[in-house]
Amino acid sequence: MNRAKVVVYTTGYCPYCVAAKRLLQSRGVPFDEVDCDDRPDLRTWLKQATHQHTVPQIFINGESVGGFTELAALQKSGALDQKLAAEPPAGAEPLPV
Repeated sequence: MNRAKVVVYTTGYCPYCVAAKRLLQSRGVPFDEVDCDDRPDLRTWLKQATHQHTVPQIFINGESVGGFTELAALQKSGALDQKLAAEPPAGAEPLPV
């Protein structure tokens, strides 16, 4: 059962973004998608928050889990289920949208 808050930062021209969304959708995981096209403020924030300059950037309960490759590795190892079962922490700071 998915209780986690999942946010995926994407761009419209990114095949890894499509792959990450498909993986989540195939598992029935609801997520919020934030399009970073024409949003240099979000790209700057993502670089500061994740130390990465690529998309997708995926957050589960406010924690950066990386991009598609890391998401797929979490699924393969079984750790994704555990992360998705956790409820968001009370009083957590909302992510930028």
